[in-house]
Amino acid sequence: MIRTDLAVESFSDRSLPKGVHRQIRGKAFDITEIIIDDDSCLDSLGKGKGKYITLEGSNLSRFSDEYEDMIRELASELENLIPEGEILVTGLGNNDITPDALGPQVISKVLATRHLRDELDSEEEQFLTSLRPVCAFAGGVLGQTGIETSEMVRAIVQQIHPTGIIVIDALACSDISRLGTTIQISDSGISPGSGVSNARKELSEKLFGIPVIAIGVPTVVDMHTIVRSLTGHDPDRELPNMMVTPRDIDRLTERASQLIAFSINLALQPNMTLDDVRGLF
Repeated sequence: MIRTDLAVESFSDRSLPKGVHRQIRGKAFDITEIIIDDDSCLDSLGKGKGKYITLEGSNLSRFSDEYEDMIRELASELENLIPEGEILVTGLGNNDITPDALGPQVISKVLATRHLRDELDSEEEQFLTSLRPVCAFAGGVLGQTGIETSEMVRAIVQQIHPTGIIVIDALACSDISRLGTTIQISDSGISPGSGVSNARKELSEKLFGIPVIAIGVPTVVDMHTIVRSLTGHDPDRELPNMMVTPRDIDRLTERASQLIAFSINLALQPNMTLDDVRGLF
């Protein structure tokens, strides 16, 4: 059993089954888009109908020479998936555990604007009040709150009625080379913790009735998968397994969260420049 949240890994070693298509593009990133026409792969691979866009580049823990181009390219991919209207951005994960802190750290850098129209009315602030309404939320994990994240999000959706949801979470991968170098976007929603065998209730359009765009970066890979990839043999099932994370996970989480947050801000507020976004945080 290979644990991975990445669609590109689920289909990497096999010919594509009927109803699954692959497209390649990208400049700052190597972008692979896998499109699944139906739910025929849901039981076998855990991937339902939708688009799965994988952006692979340099190590996200470092500031690449193409950093600004990476932000803009990720923003462009997001723009194609995000509906018009008010958007809820929610970060999944535990901010006290660094490999699981991507979601909350992204939320801390997302520009929340939903409240501005009511609070600001001067002519000098017309630019701010013309921004798309956005609200940002990170509610912790079940072990901290006793409440499923999907239950929190559903309550918020029922109260504010957004047109779409963006969900950010840390992911698991099976190829070490993709650890901290890859971003996945999907319009099929997300099941938090599925890559580490701790799946919670899914967040999806089926549940909320509005589009759910998931964004994630793989921050962990399990030891049995590493052994299998290095030796070509299955590890002894009696050996304990563990999740492995990069040594520079603090820096990876900080910088990956900044890149994703800046891209979300640009995608949601196309009238803003990258310098505008940087100046706010």
